[in-house]
Amino acid sequence: MNLKYSPKNNPRVIIIQKLYGKYFNQGGEITFPRHRFKKFIKDVVKGTIEREEVIVDEISNHLKLDLNFKKTDKVFQIIIKSAIFELLYKPKISSKIIINEYLKASNFFIQENQTKYLNALLDKISKKLRN
Repeated sequence: MNLKYSPKNNPRVIIIQKLYGKYFNQGGEITFPRHRFKKFIKDVVKGTIEREEVIVDEISNHLKLDLNFKKTDKVFQIIIKSAIFELLYKPKISSKIIINEYLKASNFFIQENQTKYLNALLDKISKKLRN
């Protein structure tokens, strides 16, 4: 088995899981087990939570015609928010890598047609945020 594509080794899968858990357990503490990318995972999870307002503003500024965010599935929302956090606050990681990694991770959570839609949304917003 290729460890690289195992969901429990994929940092973005872990990020999505942690944020999803936080959504349903608002008062709960988020724990971060040992992982090669623990610091990165922790930065993205905590940053996405702390900067949620800024991220939602970016979504409404750039994607309001393409997406009714409030009616969107929670997992889909979490994937978009965490990807936008990285596009905004992780400038050393290329947009292409961020988008590809979230698309790979999204395969564990959403259907293929939603992944194609996600790709279009992330591609569009990355061009607006990273110009």
